[in-house]
Amino acid sequence: MSQVSPSPPSFPEPPRLGASPFALEAESEYRAWRDWKLAARPGSADVLWVTVADVTRPDAAERAALLQRLRGANLVLYRAAAGVDRGRLRAFGRAFGLERLDGNRYADEDGITALSVAPEGRRGEYIPYTDRRLSWHTDGYYNGHDRQIRAILMHCARPAERGGESQFMDHELAYILLRDRNPEWIEALMQPDALTIPANVEQGVVLRGAVSGPVFALDAATGSLHMRYSARLRNVEWKDDPRVRAAADFLQELWREGHEYMLQVRLAAGEGILCNNVLHARSAFADPVGGEGRLLYRARYYDRIAGTGFKESFGVAARP
Repeated sequence: MSQVSPSPPSFPEPPRLGASPFALEAESEYRAWRDWKLAARPGSADVLWVTVADVTRPDAAERAALLQRLRGANLVLYRAAAGVDRGRLRAFGRAFGLERLDGNRYADEDGITALSVAPEGRRGEYIPYTDRRLSWHTDGYYNGHDRQIRAILMHCARPAERGGESQFMDHELAYILLRDRNPEWIEALMQPDALTIPANVEQGVVLRGAVSGPVFALDAATGSLHMRYSARLRNVEWKDDPRVRAAADFLQELWREGHEYMLQVRLAAGEGILCNNVLHARSAFADPVGGEGRLLYRARYYDRIAGTGFKESFGVAARP
């Protein structure tokens, strides 16, 4: 199993801001937020681990530890001291204000999706249900504006025999890299038609129409930065705008070259992640021949994790 951090990371107190740092004209606020964000950035995944005795009722100390990491990194890794079934996982989400589950096509009746290799059928045509590498993305990038995924809870019931490592990168750090390189890229990626996902058509039936939207947007309720992205080269359409194309190429190069802002972890049974839909990827894996394969339970929410909103953390009336 992964090592639990022996002491909590010392995230600095967030600055009080007079305007949203995500407004390109608010340069001084951006610099103050950027300095805080880089100081709060975890140097490795090790400091993000928290052990939770009972996921249905995290105690005050566990909640504080979980929220501290979430506020600094938009991601926390947890280890459940007791067994976790689907009902207990649902209760864990509720403990952090997560109620509105995304009832996607392959979710079960409780709204939770079991991720495992599908040996046959339509499900096996989608990479999350295969043992192949899953490229960098945020969840729900193909969802419409009113169904954006803002939080993810994922629990490992059985790891793969080999491989299956997860990689994470806080989308706010990706924003910093892009804005520092060229602020015009941010403006371009906030256009309402920056990224289009073509319609999903099966045997002449339209299962989902084409969806266009921005890559970066601000949540009106919390002022928090939201990212909608896929590194896929097929079945995505970038706007014919040189700034958009340059930004998309920059991100592709980032994934190829790697970066210190990327974190890697291989979940063991009983471990999981809770995050504000950060960028993530997964390596290919192999299941045992004739044995039980990798199984993860995934809950995706339209809600952001309670207690991690930008306005409440930074005291700013951020505007979308």
